[in-house]
Amino acid sequence: MPPSLDEPLAARLAAIALGHVEREYPNKPGHVLNGPEDARTPAALHPVFFGSYDWHSCVHAYWTLARLLRRFPAMEPAPAIRALFHRRLTADAVAGEVAYLAAPGARGFERPYGWGWLLALSAELARQGEEPWAATLAPLAEAFAGRFRDFLPLATYPVRVGAHPNTAFGLLMAAEAMRADLPLLRATALRWYGADRDCPAWGEPSGDDFLSPTLVEAALMARLLPPADFAPWFDAFLPRLAAGEPATLFHPVTVSDRTDGKIAHLDGLNLSRAWCWRRLAAALPPGDPRRPPMEAAALRHIEAGLPHVAGHYMGEHWLATFALLALEG
Repeated sequence: MPPSLDEPLAARLAAIALGHVEREYPNKPGHVLNGPEDARTPAALHPVFFGSYDWHSCVHAYWTLARLLRRFPAMEPAPAIRALFHRRLTADAVAGEVAYLAAPGARGFERPYGWGWLLALSAELARQGEEPWAATLAPLAEAFAGRFRDFLPLATYPVRVGAHPNTAFGLLMAAEAMRADLPLLRATALRWYGADRDCPAWGEPSGDDFLSPTLVEAALMARLLPPADFAPWFDAFLPRLAAGEPATLFHPVTVSDRTDGKIAHLDGLNLSRAWCWRRLAAALPPGDPRRPPMEAAALRHIEAGLPHVAGHYMGEHWLATFALLALEG
């Protein structure tokens, strides 16, 4: 069985996220300079999401904290999380984030990874009882939902890499907040991936992956398709899973240097593979012969990735999120 997410582990993950979510430097802005007036600090550009090394990592650090707070409301870091949200998720700060999107050159800002995570955060905040945070964030969430609606009809082809531009992951994270748009998401996924067959996963892993293009595509289809439609698609997409093929997907990857930000992505690959394997196994019927090898692969990947969520900032600023995904399955 994979490790369980208990309160001590939740508190540890929350403490990691709290340690960087307001840490402004070092910082890697995804920012287009249209003139000298645009040379501003991260906090001036992004009144809410200025920490965690980059914008998207800060967004999903908030998601991590919101998720852990909902699941363990009495854990030791809970008061600090609530104080952070009341301090940072204000109407003026969110308006500043919305205003940034109107800047020249911001059309593709954080597409689609950051878009998906912002919408996932919005959906998680909506589960926080009577707290005002989801309503406060709503203008920014609607701005990104609108960007998805505008972009998807224009996106003739998917992006199948194992990093931020991956389109399957963006849609998967956005789906919960865009329930009214599920027909658009489903039609897009079918247009991009519906005819995929016998995936060899021959390009996996590459040297800076933190996603498996193969597994996250399958996880998206499991999320968007009715079970009766997903089953034949999945059978055709990965027809030799019961035999442990493609073999590359079943074995954790090696991380040679955790001080190198790109190589450190591979710790995230181990954790995100575990998340996908667990989601996909759960989408199969009980007794399906593919479930045991998939669940065993998930366990191997969690065991490989979980010890490394902290230790160096190149991984520490984001890996707790992917550990939470893996643990929740």
